[in-house]
Amino acid sequence: MIMILRLFVGFCLCMVLGVNARASKLFIPMDAEGQAQHLKAYGVAYAALKAGISIDWLLNYKGGSFGMDDAESLVRLCKLRGVTYEIMSDAQYLGIITDIANPDFNGDVIKLEKAPKVGVYTPPNKEPWDDAVTMALTYAEIPFDKLYDDEVLDDGLHKYDWLHLHHEDFTGQYGKFYAQFHNADWYQRDQKTAEASAAKHGFKKVSQLKLAIAKKVRDFVAGGGYLFAMCSATDSYDIALAAEGTDICESMFDGDPMDPNAQRKLDFTKCFAFKDFQLKPNPYEYEYSNIDNTNDRRINMKLDYFSLFTFSAKFDPVPAMLCQNHTTTIKGFMGQTTAFRKEVLKSSVLVMGECKPVNEARYIHGEYGKGTWTFYGGHDPEDYQHLIGDPKTELSLHPNSPGYRLILNNVLFPAAKKKPRKT
Repeated sequence: MIMILRLFVGFCLCMVLGVNARASKLFIPMDAEGQAQHLKAYGVAYAALKAGISIDWLLNYKGGSFGMDDAESLVRLCKLRGVTYEIMSDAQYLGIITDIANPDFNGDVIKLEKAPKVGVYTPPNKEPWDDAVTMALTYAEIPFDKLYDDEVLDDGLHKYDWLHLHHEDFTGQYGKFYAQFHNADWYQRDQKTAEASAAKHGFKKVSQLKLAIAKKVRDFVAGGGYLFAMCSATDSYDIALAAEGTDICESMFDGDPMDPNAQRKLDFTKCFAFKDFQLKPNPYEYEYSNIDNTNDRRINMKLDYFSLFTFSAKFDPVPAMLCQNHTTTIKGFMGQTTAFRKEVLKSSVLVMGECKPVNEARYIHGEYGKGTWTFYGGHDPEDYQHLIGDPKTELSLHPNSPGYRLILNNVLFPAAKKKPRKT
């Protein structure tokens, strides 16, 4: 009997040791030398979350690497998408976690728990290459829903965790393309479509429709949503909120003159990011206000870079997550709204990326209610000066783009079990 018991215990011990020997982790490095497909790696991480597999986001460890339980389906996905990976034993992985936990190492382990539901506010007729975020999501193979005025006004935002604003003009001035394109078929078609949408929802003007959308988005953030916007969707959004109840559009945009006292009537307390800005009322000027620094940058294209701040991952994990990259120097790129003048930023705004030679902020973040917003200046991180009619960017030629990585950091951000930012 004793012999049988010993054999049984020995068998169980062998089983336990065998399981431990086989236990392993899937490690996806995100440093410059170690990863062949940075952008596709985010899609693998998202797929893991969709499959119910939690992820360790290893902040500041080899460019913000990902660690998760080894799964055959994920290994197959890495191979299929060309994502560099490594299978580690539990002991090897524990060594990494121990290194990160060292107080002298500026890193942390953030648990990603649930795949965020992603929505993109964009007109139905827009192609994916009209917007850098839809290009990034498509290339990374992260699923998203397109929604526009009907869905937002029908309170559809509650279905989503993360929302991106297409390069929209929330002021109702049709992007201020009037001077150059008001006779173009696409401009006239877009104007008619916007006016029809306004009428459908009971608004006399497109500016009133877009203000209603902006307020719905504001409520989405206040309720705990995560907002991300680029280019003109950043400053035009805040301008629309500040101008609530005031006509800031000239007659070619809405049929009557703008309020001559519009500037004085702006209410900056309603804005997320900006304060004390001056409107650019001239309808022939391709600019909304002095928030944007495009026309005064005076910097050579070859020297146009901006730098990411290095945050304390253990004490400031939110901006640390949003700035994960394999470099802290990002190639500059322009847009209708390229960058933000620092003098019009509210004191509560966190600057995460800046171009020091021209004293501008490129990448900013803040909190509103229970949620957060992030604004990123410029149109396309791999197209320095994208013009209407230019060919689309082929992200297969830029699989390791650090500028696009900032977009995808924001997509994964809602999945994180976050710690509050210390002030």
